[in-house]
Amino acid sequence: MPESSDKYAFLKTINSPAELRQLDKKQLPELADQLRDYLLHSVANTGGHLSAGLGTVELTIALHYVYNTPDDRLIWDVGHQTYPHKMLTGRREAMATMRQHQGLSGFPKRSESEYDCFGVGHSSTSISAAAGMSIASALKGEKRKTVAVIGDGAMTAGMAFEALNHAGDSKADMLVVLNDNEMSISPNVGALSKHLAKLLSGRFYSSMRESSKKVMQVMPPVWEFAKRAEEHMKGMVVPGTLFEELGFQYFGPIDGHDIPTLITMLNNMKKMDGPKLLHIVTQKGKGFPPAEQDPGKFHGVTAFDPATGTKLNPSPASAKTYTQIFSDWLCDMAAQDNRLIGITPAMLEGSGLVEFAKQYPERYIDVGIAEQHAVTLAAGLACEGMKPVVAIYSTFLQRAYDQLIHDVAIQNLDVLFAIDRGGLVGADGATHAGSFDLSFMRCIPNMLIMAPSDGNQCRQMLYTGFLHKGPAAVRYPRGAGPDTDIEAKLQALEIGKAELRRAGKEIAILAFGSMLAPAIEAAEALNATVVDMRFIKPLDENMVLEMASSHELIVTIEENATQGGAGSAVNECLLAHKLTPRMMNLGLPDQFIDHGDTAILLAECGLNKAGIIHSIESHYRD
Repeated sequence: MPESSDKYAFLKTINSPAELRQLDKKQLPELADQLRDYLLHSVANTGGHLSAGLGTVELTIALHYVYNTPDDRLIWDVGHQTYPHKMLTGRREAMATMRQHQGLSGFPKRSESEYDCFGVGHSSTSISAAAGMSIASALKGEKRKTVAVIGDGAMTAGMAFEALNHAGDSKADMLVVLNDNEMSISPNVGALSKHLAKLLSGRFYSSMRESSKKVMQVMPPVWEFAKRAEEHMKGMVVPGTLFEELGFQYFGPIDGHDIPTLITMLNNMKKMDGPKLLHIVTQKGKGFPPAEQDPGKFHGVTAFDPATGTKLNPSPASAKTYTQIFSDWLCDMAAQDNRLIGITPAMLEGSGLVEFAKQYPERYIDVGIAEQHAVTLAAGLACEGMKPVVAIYSTFLQRAYDQLIHDVAIQNLDVLFAIDRGGLVGADGATHAGSFDLSFMRCIPNMLIMAPSDGNQCRQMLYTGFLHKGPAAVRYPRGAGPDTDIEAKLQALEIGKAELRRAGKEIAILAFGSMLAPAIEAAEALNATVVDMRFIKPLDENMVLEMASSHELIVTIEENATQGGAGSAVNECLLAHKLTPRMMNLGLPDQFIDHGDTAILLAECGLNKAGIIHSIESHYRD
């Protein structure tokens, strides 16, 4: 592990930002080198997010050096870039537990550290949270500073601009650091740009600017000319006119790896009141050539050799993942129907659209981190006779719930939702778990909702949903399911029809989606009947009634919250028919499930063979 090496001797003396602030500024570049190297070797051992953190080492040091954290509030966006922050705030030795069960979270988490003042996981929330904290501080009469760090990718979300618009109008005393890591450091980010940025952030310029405004405002023609001239000059020198119009004082762009300049800028801006935006340019994967060359590949990684970037212990060949099955189906379906349009909110690789984008670039749309727009865009396409397929993670679909209802379902439009990461997701934890989609979709009229129990069923369900007239959703988990043959031929399923998978006595287990496999394992020990329900909506009521009339106990099992989920649909069906057999609903408990190995988490939730057997036998004893 990195901690054992003497090359980190200097880094190991810094266990808090208070200790960091005791250093001479000349020592900070050496600290940055050790921090970056430690980060590289830590993530090489544990896996996790790498490229973004490598790019924010200097920024993290500068922010904690200038601001009095945790009293001053530092809010990170998304959280992928916060590993250096964790290491400087007393968690360096715990990096070996990153994203492991009961170990460090891969994201900022309020319960983990007082330095994590806002928990994140989804993008584009930092400006809103910072504005709220800044306004609260002012109302309480507290003199603390608030800083939000947001990446350029996160600025594609409307929420970020909603926050900018409000914060600028409310004159919130806060700083937004725009971390621009997609553009190269252009000629603008050089000596002249540094000089101009320092000048613009200095007290002399600020006071002169405000004094001049007061004088010229009593001379309307001169004032109008001055405003236009200043806007024109800023438009040529810096790309900050938009932020200025939103009420922010804009500074930059500056080199985000230049610690002295960062500290000078931050110190100057710390003395200024009101909303401010500092535009910095950084390089994803900074200091690790493989990540610099392919930052996307090293965004999230498993264990690898830090000398070469080569993955360690590659997984043996296994069944195709559900994401790969979706990818294959999408290309096959696009070849058959030129109306198909593939849409993703900035999840090209994660959702499996890489091959589709190569083969059908004119029919591939990446809207950026804008889930609401993605869904309503699909609705517009459907209105004109196209067949949009929205590839989206379950947890991100939560952001577009209103659009799902208002723009798609009410109008009964032909939009297929390929919902990846349904259920628990392992190392990413509660912010990324798809725990609620069956519950929040099931109550929406016009929805067709399916959950496959294996890869072939997933392929056929996607086809079924694509042919369906109206909104349809296929919800599948992360990773691979049971190793089954994937049929090339596409065959539509009979909608609302379940399948009897095992005949038994007394106990009937109604399994939804990924829970079929453990249900069958448990049923072998219990001699129970097992039904693969396949459809959450419409439910196969005939099958439910048949099971209720021939078994003593009905058990539903799903990898979704039990409240309002698929099991609740079975309960409602039986009550509607005035049947009251003994019932048990198994699923995710009424709590947020933390990060860790998925198998361990499912076991803790009682959703493995042993857990199912224990729950059923305990119910019988009661």
